[in-house]
Amino acid sequence: MAVPGPLNGITIIDLTRVLAGPYCTMVLSDLGARVIKVEMPEKGDDARAFGPFIKNKSAYFMSVNRGKESLALNLKDDADRKIFEALLEDADILVENYRGGTMERLGYGWESLHPRYPRLIYAACSGFGHTGPYAERPAYDMVVQGLGGVMSLTGHPGGPPTRVGTSIGDITAGLFTAIGISSALHHRTTSGEGMKIDVAMLDCQLAILENALARYFATGEVPGPLGARHPTIVPFQSYETADGHVIIAAGNDALFATLCQALARPELASEMRFQDNAARGEHVEELRVALEAVLKQQPTEHWLDILTKAGVPAAPINNVEQVLNDPQIAARNMVIKTNDPHVGTLNMAGNPIKLSAFDDPTSREPAPDLDQHRASILGGLKANILSDLKE
Repeated sequence: MAVPGPLNGITIIDLTRVLAGPYCTMVLSDLGARVIKVEMPEKGDDARAFGPFIKNKSAYFMSVNRGKESLALNLKDDADRKIFEALLEDADILVENYRGGTMERLGYGWESLHPRYPRLIYAACSGFGHTGPYAERPAYDMVVQGLGGVMSLTGHPGGPPTRVGTSIGDITAGLFTAIGISSALHHRTTSGEGMKIDVAMLDCQLAILENALARYFATGEVPGPLGARHPTIVPFQSYETADGHVIIAAGNDALFATLCQALARPELASEMRFQDNAARGEHVEELRVALEAVLKQQPTEHWLDILTKAGVPAAPINNVEQVLNDPQIAARNMVIKTNDPHVGTLNMAGNPIKLSAFDDPTSREPAPDLDQHRASILGGLKANILSDLKE
């Protein structure tokens, strides 16, 4: 089921469920890897029970498991363990996102597997990683958003705690794991050895705090939420217009001067309060009032046309429907289709990684039904393994 891509010939045994791990293996599948999703019999991935549903099938599950194969195995059952170990014989990568210690209790931790399968890359994506006092704690996206500091920066000053509107805790961990796997594959081409990759969702939240960390280390002050504006670049925020809001991101003094010209307020750029970014940062609210006095006179589309022609980075605040209908999204093939035999045609997000050596297909294979590929997967095992299983 693998599509043409740079990871053609790579086989991944995927023990992951819900989002962080499945997102990682979906990215690798989109890049050409064969992904065999190993699920618990009868129940499967927890995400199969998460809505929204289309004809009793989870659209959530389908959106992050496209193009994979499914095999149901109980890793506490001796016969199923034999099948699992047979799969590892020819696999390149094992990906799991259990809490720390789970694979060791099953007898499939890194220390057990590496001597038996020295070329196997073992990727673990968990809430807190495999070391430290939290290693065996469970975690979900919102847990690490809160614990990792991201929620303290989200929302408006004085407002209630606000979750980032997408599962950034899971998705960043999935992406970092995919990067680790790609690096380990490169290392194996020269060393011949697999390695263990240990990615923690909490670590990933800290890793993406960027400006907030820089500000804290530089000043000792604890950053808080700022609503829809950048903490250190001005003007770089959402501004009110006659019928809504417009985002303006003038990231340097030259762009600020261009912005002032476009708004027919060139004198603002020469005022002492606004003459450079440091001064604008000290007078951010005064600048907002001055800019909105102009922007509120016309609707958002009017200003987008003027600012785009002037070369000032600007954008509307789209809802999901609006971004899906944006011509740039269509031009980049960022809405693709799958054809599920039960659901029919289903749209989902495309692959943002565009590669000059490979086509970017407009459709992908659908997500698998539970245990859908048992016959084909078992049929591909070595003959001696199959005879052992029959005995």
